[in-house]
Amino acid sequence: MTDKQHITIKGVKEGLVFLLDDDCEFSALLDELQYKLEKSHQQLLTGPIVHVHVKLGSRHLEEEDKERIRAAIRQQGNLLVQSVESNVPEEIKPDDGRNLKILTGIIRSGQTIEHDGNLLLMGDLNPGGRLICTGDIYVMGALRGLAHAGTNGLENAIIAASLLRPTQLRIGEVISRPPDEWMTGDAAMEFAYLNEGVMKIDKMTQLHRMRKEPVVFKA
Repeated sequence: MTDKQHITIKGVKEGLVFLLDDDCEFSALLDELQYKLEKSHQQLLTGPIVHVHVKLGSRHLEEEDKERIRAAIRQQGNLLVQSVESNVPEEIKPDDGRNLKILTGIIRSGQTIEHDGNLLLMGDLNPGGRLICTGDIYVMGALRGLAHAGTNGLENAIIAASLLRPTQLRIGEVISRPPDEWMTGDAAMEFAYLNEGVMKIDKMTQLHRMRKEPVVFKA
């Protein structure tokens, strides 16, 4: 088998980190993992118990496929898998009756989350990341990427964040002006909304002026 370097194995203080390519076919990943465990990296993988952390990048795997990775690594008697982790934010509550999606984690550059309904991110939206939904967007962290709310034409949608420092905001068909033209000084606990077709920014304490009912997230 040709070593295509879909898997990089690095030694760290805690043991070993297996960095898995997130673009190739999963079957090719398993084949190369088996090859490296059995042949090309035998010297590295022998000796006393070694703790292994597997990094999947932006690849999302079901628990069954994660177990296939764990099983392959466990065949080396001295390897103990501590974690199999992905950069894809974990969805912790798919729907609460208001079609609210809640995510926890970090949306990194190149990642896009789309949803039909309201979206709550308990984490950061990094530059190059995108949140897109038909309802409101709430970020309990720093919003530094692109956020597009009200994609189906909902003009009273809002975009709110603990720290509002976006590369671009969109509500419905309205695109924000360059951030330095409209962002306030501290950018803390603010929301963006449309007023007569123009995007405005205000403090979260003023949200009640737009909404007759408080925003309630059901448990």
